[in-house]
Amino acid sequence: MVKITKEAALEYHFKDRPGKIEVKPTKPYRTQTDLSLAYSPGVAFPCLEIQNNPDDVYKYTDKGNLVAVISNGTAVLGLGDIGAMSGKPVMEGKGLLFKIYGGVDVFDIEVNEKDPVKFCEAVEKIAPTFGGINLEDIKAPECFYIENRLKQTLDIPVMHDDQHGTAIISAAGLLNALEVAGKKIREAKIVVNGAGAAAISCTKLYCSLGAKHENIVMLDSRGVIYKGRENVNEQKAEFATSRTDIHTLEEAVKGADVFVGLSKGNVLSQDMVRSMADHPIVFALANPVPEISYEDAMAARPDVLMSTGRSDYPNQINNVIGFPYIFRGALDVHARAINEEMKLAAVKAIAQLAKMPIPEIVNEVYHVSDLQFGPKYFIPKPVDPRLITEVSAAVAKAAIESGVARTPITDWEAYKERLRQMLGQETKFTRTLHATAAMHPQRVVFAEGGHPTMMKAAVKALQESICSPILLGNPDRLTRLANRLKLDLSGVEIIDMRADKEQGRRATYAKHLSEKRARQGYTFEEAYDKMYERNYFGMSMVEQGDADAFITGLYTKYSNTIKVAKEVVGINPAYNTFATMHILNTKKGIYYIADTLINRHPNDSVLYDVARLAAHSVSFFNDEPVMAMISYSNFGTDEVGSPVTVHQAVERLQKDYPDMAVDGEMQVSFALNKELRDDKYPFTRLKGKDVNTLVFPNMSSANSCYMLLKGLDPDVEVIGPIQMGLNKPIHFTDFEASVQDVVNITAVAAIDAYVEKLKNNKGE
Repeated sequence: MVKITKEAALEYHFKDRPGKIEVKPTKPYRTQTDLSLAYSPGVAFPCLEIQNNPDDVYKYTDKGNLVAVISNGTAVLGLGDIGAMSGKPVMEGKGLLFKIYGGVDVFDIEVNEKDPVKFCEAVEKIAPTFGGINLEDIKAPECFYIENRLKQTLDIPVMHDDQHGTAIISAAGLLNALEVAGKKIREAKIVVNGAGAAAISCTKLYCSLGAKHENIVMLDSRGVIYKGRENVNEQKAEFATSRTDIHTLEEAVKGADVFVGLSKGNVLSQDMVRSMADHPIVFALANPVPEISYEDAMAARPDVLMSTGRSDYPNQINNVIGFPYIFRGALDVHARAINEEMKLAAVKAIAQLAKMPIPEIVNEVYHVSDLQFGPKYFIPKPVDPRLITEVSAAVAKAAIESGVARTPITDWEAYKERLRQMLGQETKFTRTLHATAAMHPQRVVFAEGGHPTMMKAAVKALQESICSPILLGNPDRLTRLANRLKLDLSGVEIIDMRADKEQGRRATYAKHLSEKRARQGYTFEEAYDKMYERNYFGMSMVEQGDADAFITGLYTKYSNTIKVAKEVVGINPAYNTFATMHILNTKKGIYYIADTLINRHPNDSVLYDVARLAAHSVSFFNDEPVMAMISYSNFGTDEVGSPVTVHQAVERLQKDYPDMAVDGEMQVSFALNKELRDDKYPFTRLKGKDVNTLVFPNMSSANSCYMLLKGLDPDVEVIGPIQMGLNKPIHFTDFEASVQDVVNITAVAAIDAYVEKLKNNKGE
């Protein structure tokens, strides 16, 4: 568990600029025209459209993506009634979570009003601004009145997350925990310790899912709530038990199947847990100190199914699993409310997600490889990227079916794809790559078959139908690794290049290589020894047609890979060199950067080839290359060093390819700003064009450029390195590549292999 100090927390909120959220413009604003459109006089037109059709407010403003997080500060975390202003950091934090997990914009609003009627009046007056209202940190019982009234008076979604967020997540966890325990909710004996807003809402939702009132015992600070007890409010009375033989928590939990704690720390003892039924379910949700610690509960009953509100133990009940996606789905259909149908849809979607195979990003974040549905994993992790698609879609669908949606969704796959793109999980570019590769899957060899990242990528590529993977490595070792990683290798071919049965294939490959490189001093014996190395063997498989493409790089140095590639498959005869390119998918668009790995100090002839290769590769990705040759000077202003080399390469390119959109040498600022470039250098061949391809004067600058952009902006998607100019589809990865990085390169390699087959069939 990470220890949070007061000093660290205060610095986090204070440093750089105070607070955690800000407002950013979404439209251009640099010119007079921009400002006239944004405000007067242009802004009058959308105003009139909204006056004529109020629903157009969702079309012309941010209302459809804007939620108010509203509190009066009467129940802030475990701090109690500390006032509206003191609770502002929590509301900002909620806004941050809304944005990073659901892409939802938030204004946090702190209302200095404890009277529930006046509080509601204030919210009702500002409601037209928002597409939804998230009530937060309002004490019971006032919170019940406030939420119920606002639901009746407003025509936008209203949800008190302290009640319903906890209820939805814990209900999903309870359904799955009961399934693991082999029990049914309608038969389960449930003890709820705590009778505040969250406890009441949780228990109501459990009943909606099938729990029986007669099987529920609820306790507050005075003990068991029973029929006839004095001073019990309306909300608690709904769950008053008819039993007269129990008064304390110790008596209530005997023989119980489920304990749900929404109270305070250390009130459930080990003896109490031992007294529960077989496979007891304990949700100790007091935070930061649960009703019983995870260690004590497990020591008391090894068969216990345990959840807490803490991230350092399994099965965390965390509201962030719910509220960003519930509001996301509600906003996307312009819902008038968040109703019971939508909440139940969220419960079932979250519960179902825990039963699906775990995404690799979850394993990476939590440094595990063995998560699977069972006692230690029956609630999805907050970082699971599928939450936004599965939960939001389920909520949106329930809103449509229950009649509270203003705007229907008909293409659910397109909707999910938009959600993935919104949070940068999957861009249209990447999705197109994968879909294109899946149309014609190729046989792809993965050199480092025993590397966990490579093996996971191969399995994922198979699952997405991108390729038919071949892993190089010892079958027994790879099988043990797959079992440890919980990977299914069905459909994955494994080749042990060192096995005796591969002797004939090694000999064939060695014979071909020795004959091909005879004039470079190669002998058969030397070539045969080389075939024990994975890069020689794997590339030879592609060279000889036993595979279509090859992936390497997680273990091997680039210098070695380059050497082997030149020897085994060789450079395309149309060029004198080969190169690599990285694709950067940024908020401003897609950029192609070359040469990032191969040619350290290129002369003008090498740069000439790199530019031609880059133009060919950009076209390969169905984009039109508009190429700037980069240096630190512009169009001959410096007459020595690399600018001259670049200048000479450009001169040759423009002579040989009069229709190629290429120019330089130029500085990056002029390459990326066409207005600046056209004004200063109107003669350029790129006039009026947006540059998308940057060719740098050397490997150091190209490599540093893409690394710098990747490091400065984590939202930049980087695909590469992409090999350009070899005779066969031989592709490399960075040694720090993630599973997704390798899968992306695999898709490129598969497409590359298929295109090459088409050319060969046409006799090109």
